Amino acid sequence: MTIDEKEIYDITIIGAGPVGLFTAFYAGMRQAKTKLIDSLPQLGGQLSMLYPDKHIYDIAGFPKIKASTLVTQLTEQAMQFEPTICLEETLTQLTPLSSDLLKIETNQGVHYTKSIIITTGNGAFQPRKLSIPDLDSCENVSLFYFVRDLSLFKDKNVVIAGGGDSAIDWALELEPLAKSVTLTHRRPNFRALEHNVLKLNNSSVILQTPFVINSVIHEARQITELELYNPKEDLTEIIPADMLLVNYGFISSHDYLANLGLDLDNHLIKVKADMSTNIPGVYAAGDVCTYPGKVKLIATGLGEAPTAVNNALHFIQPELRVQPMHSTSLFSNSDKKKNL
Repeated sequence: MTIDEKEIYDITIIGAGPVGLFTAFYAGMRQAKTKLIDSLPQLGGQLSMLYPDKHIYDIAGFPKIKASTLVTQLTEQAMQFEPTICLEETLTQLTPLSSDLLKIETNQGVHYTKSIIITTGNGAFQPRKLSIPDLDSCENVSLFYFVRDLSLFKDKNVVIAGGGDSAIDWALELEPLAKSVTLTHRRPNFRALEHNVLKLNNSSVILQTPFVINSVIHEARQITELELYNPKEDLTEIIPADMLLVNYGFISSHDYLANLGLDLDNHLIKVKADMSTNIPGVYAAGDVCTYPGKVKLIATGLGEAPTAVNNALHFIQPELRVQPMHSTSLFSNSDKKKNL
């Protein structure tokens, strides 16, 4: 089998959370041809999907920083070097083809790389889906688990299912745009920041609690109505719906690691001091890896990323020093190459 050299990357990073983004930045700063793969539809991992509006207090130099702001800045930092981005791809298989070439298989295709750095944090994330049959055809047309394009909801009857911060945030965000917004939750109270609940109660968002979605009426991929059921009062209501946004949270899984041939310790990847695994050319950083004395913090993962990158590049090109120059010198070299 002949593989086009253009398809082969120096470093492929699996996981685009904060550690993955910083790994991509540092790999770019070292002039590595870099690819970033993630199972989610957007960059940022847990920070983007679970708590974008919460503050983080353990990032050096920031007394506190909002999670979404940190993701924005890490993304801007990484994109300086234009890594290839592949979203909504879940790792399924990893195969060494030779001493300097690895094959990565995902649910979407095949990738080739000289080294891999796994930065998947607490695992591959997938949304908790609505447990009603025959709705797959409606996904990304009238049924959504993520919001990618606000304009799709303009002048629509939008129903949001969920009771946490994400559900309330989207209800408030879509209120001025949509024809109507209804928020339904199976409990009478919401599990969200008090300030946001107060804003919700003062908004025009229609609240349906405690209700569950009993059935979804749809035709040709388009939802038209929802049947809601209130078990407390044994009450059923039919409401109009053009768009359904489900915010039931996410399921995290490390199952994808089990069949990759990696040495694991309680579902975490065992690494050495240079962040290498038992498979040559495969490294790990962040919460997905473990070693004696490991402390799980974003700050820890950000420190492990350069170690993984430098040792991966040394693996690819043994003549390269593991200890690089200072960042000022690396950026100077990068700018010179861009101007050639």
